[in-house]
Amino acid sequence: MEVLDLPDPRPLIADEVLVEVVAAGVGNWDDIVRTGGWDVGIGPPLALGVEAAGRIVAVGDEVTGVAVGDEVMTHPLPLRGQGAWAELLIAPAALVARRPPNVSWEVAGAFPVPALTADQVLECVSEHVPEGGTLLVHGAGGVTGILLVELAALRGLRVLATAGPSGRERVLAAGAQEVLDYHDASWLQEVRRLSGGGVAAAANAVRGGAAQAVDAVADGGCLVTITSGLPARERDITMVDLYVHPDGDRLAALAALLGEGRLTMSVGASYPLEEAGAGLARAVSGARGGAGVVLP
Repeated sequence: MEVLDLPDPRPLIADEVLVEVVAAGVGNWDDIVRTGGWDVGIGPPLALGVEAAGRIVAVGDEVTGVAVGDEVMTHPLPLRGQGAWAELLIAPAALVARRPPNVSWEVAGAFPVPALTADQVLECVSEHVPEGGTLLVHGAGGVTGILLVELAALRGLRVLATAGPSGRERVLAAGAQEVLDYHDASWLQEVRRLSGGGVAAAANAVRGGAAQAVDAVADGGCLVTITSGLPARERDITMVDLYVHPDGDRLAALAALLGEGRLTMSVGASYPLEEAGAGLARAVSGARGGAGVVLP
């Protein structure tokens, strides 16, 4: 990775806005983009980053609903020009959502991808887990895992979760009814006991954890993983390898919940643009303690 001196963005087309980036999220998914494993509309070499928060400084001729000066967040795929680790970012106006005034720039910049991911996981499992049903969140201590627990609890689901000891209290506070230590070899057996033989659905946020999580799912249930590595299909279990997709309307709804304090996010580390590589290394290592952000 290196810092590039890029030309100014091209002129906007009718449906676009130009965002002066204040903060941009850093996730392990950025390394997938860097290595060409996720098609974000353009390929390397490119400015990385697929989520950001900032101020609108220009709008296309047909843009309505937002204006110059508005403070917004976005997950603007497919990328139009370059990624979000830059001073300026072109985004479709339909994919920006207003930043709640009580939400910090750093949190707003790191929120779109994990929040939309969690929301879309729950949409995938919704037909398997009605209100009051039981969902397993495997790896609930991370940024996306916490949001999964919070959103599931808001939707009236009973949440069983796994996390390391350091994340236990945080996951309980997010709304999980039980938090099991995934270092303990008996956690699968305990999930089956607590769920009466297996959960209706499981959401896996642990790298390499899908094969374990599926063993906690009842016959005919559903497994959604956000870390790839789906096992072979078995016991008529629906299996989904989920990659997040942009959705401006849902991002706006999720941002409203964040502003109301019903969703939470912590930022563990911030980096100037020149040190973005260190931020990416932290994300790839799986470091806990909150999201990472780049501050262009």
